[in-house]
Amino acid sequence: MTILRMDHVGIVVDDLANAISFFTELGLALEVEMPVEGQWVDRVVGLEGVEVDIAMMRTPDGQSRIELTRFRSPASVSAGHTSPNALGIRRIMFAVQDIDDVVARLRSRGADLLGDIAQYEDLYRLCYVRGPEGIIVALAEQIGSPQAVATTLERS
Repeated sequence: MTILRMDHVGIVVDDLANAISFFTELGLALEVEMPVEGQWVDRVVGLEGVEVDIAMMRTPDGQSRIELTRFRSPASVSAGHTSPNALGIRRIMFAVQDIDDVVARLRSRGADLLGDIAQYEDLYRLCYVRGPEGIIVALAEQIGSPQAVATTLERS
């Protein structure tokens, strides 16, 4: 076996407090917030003089994490396009219980719904939300039975 598990997804942000607030509203828990610097991190990321603040956010099931990173030095650089069809990592998807409630709460934190909440067959309600720093978060509410979802996936 080559890998054991996916440990976390890293997201570089300018406003760490705002990003923590957004992901907390989504339901993630702050595990740790701390500064990171030193020659070891310079060597890992291939930059000199790295000074960052990080926040590790954990999903409610404890299985997944997001690392939010704010660079103090060197300064962050613009990633360019943040549209859903841009090359590279475009979104993080979360399964939610009540998509309407989650969208309403995230909108109160400044998030924008990219399109609409749409329904896929009788299985899911889905949408994309743009959060802080242009981060695209996909939300999926399963409305069909687990058996119906499994049958549909088998057909694909």
